[in-house]
Amino acid sequence: MAKYVIGLDNGGTSTKAAIFDLNGKEIATAGKQTKVITPQSGYTERNMEELWLANCDCVKRALEKAGIDGKEVLGIAVCGHGKGLYPWGKDGKPAYNGIISTDSRAWKYPQKWVESGLHKELHDQLCQEFMACQQVALLAWFKDHHREVYDNIQYVFSVKDYIRFRLTGEAYCEATDISGSGLMDVKHARFDHEMLEKLGIGEVYDKLAPIKYSYDLCGTITKEAAELTGLLEGTPVAGGMFDIDACAVAVDVTSTEEMCTIAGTWSINEYISKTPVMDGSIAMNSLFAMPGYYLVEECSATSSGNLEWFLEHCMEHEPIPEGSNLYDLINEKVAGVKPEECDVYFLPFLYGSNAHPLGKGAFIGLTTYHNKAHMLRAIYEGVVYSHKTHIEKLLSSRKPPKAIRMAGGAVNSDVWVQMFADTLGFPIETVDAKELGALGCGMAAAIAAGVYKDYKEAAEHMVHVSGRVEPNPQMTAIYQKKYEKYRAVSKALDTVWGQFEV
Repeated sequence: MAKYVIGLDNGGTSTKAAIFDLNGKEIATAGKQTKVITPQSGYTERNMEELWLANCDCVKRALEKAGIDGKEVLGIAVCGHGKGLYPWGKDGKPAYNGIISTDSRAWKYPQKWVESGLHKELHDQLCQEFMACQQVALLAWFKDHHREVYDNIQYVFSVKDYIRFRLTGEAYCEATDISGSGLMDVKHARFDHEMLEKLGIGEVYDKLAPIKYSYDLCGTITKEAAELTGLLEGTPVAGGMFDIDACAVAVDVTSTEEMCTIAGTWSINEYISKTPVMDGSIAMNSLFAMPGYYLVEECSATSSGNLEWFLEHCMEHEPIPEGSNLYDLINEKVAGVKPEECDVYFLPFLYGSNAHPLGKGAFIGLTTYHNKAHMLRAIYEGVVYSHKTHIEKLLSSRKPPKAIRMAGGAVNSDVWVQMFADTLGFPIETVDAKELGALGCGMAAAIAAGVYKDYKEAAEHMVHVSGRVEPNPQMTAIYQKKYEKYRAVSKALDTVWGQFEV
């Protein structure tokens, strides 16, 4: 009897497959990096065929590692980074490279639509701000710069919709992703040809596949996919979802009371609501994985990906004590510097900014006294301050939560989690799962297979809260003063970005 589900999680640089039993226990995982292609500054792409094969390889290796036969799998679902663009061509091949959510080539289009008043005109339908990495801006860019690519597009996909298409041969736009693309009338959960015409990309209407929800059955594993993955031909494939929805589901954000923050490449901060927040205080409302709810979101590419860059370029030759690892070492360095004694500030804008659209990463206040420990603490703090910037906006539209659920790579650091609690002033709760995006997909697959009726029931069986960190009021006061200076530094540099553009 089939008793396992698989979640596939496609981030901006890596793919992971995880197998879970029906109690949410992680049985086995497998991951693979995919090369990021950067032909110009501001461009981040990946080869779509390489990405497809990486997904197949991860599923196959996870099954082998678990010693599980494909016939024991009830179903599979895929999640992935939102925004970006994965275009499928009319010639039965990728129409271009996949474009990752950190891409900023189309930054002028959101600016143009705001300045012309078009965004204001369409806001009641869009329920969100425009972003350079959204499909709407990227498609407008392609129409102006690569018309041959634009005209050849048969389907406009997000990353997970593309992978699901390759698994099943059936094309769908799943609601959580497509509702954050700028292409959808989110208020009425439909596509609007007139709206797309106003945006100058009316042709895209015919490139949009039918809309499905996260736990809807969206086809089954094809013979080709079965051979590549080790799954049984005919295995059900659920709709899947945007990875931030998957993480929210996997930490049991299934009512309007909870709030969560996800610290990965992106700073994701969110809660769910029966109605969108339309007063302009919130950047993004999208459709949540649970029909009837909106995901109210504040986000930017300003989170722990900044640390990974620093480790790759500045810590590669760092001696690591025996019995330790690099992350133990950096946590020790950060903990060894008191926050009140570190007057270095870091703007975590290496991949994007939540201040000025052209903002760049920067260390402010360095002297010959400072060393890597101060810089690492500044990165940790800068990331938390960026999250706090978003969370303050969210709290302007709702009552404070009793605690904030936290996910993403930063939860592996006790030092960082305590810093989040102290800076935000709320208890931080974590769950007993490493691959949260994949777990959320596993829950969708279990619902699609009829094991559970909805996410609430799935969460009762598959989500287990493992830890809670309380804020230290004295540290909260110290971090509040530092946060105010961080905001002042960021605001001061807003006057510089783009001033000397060539």
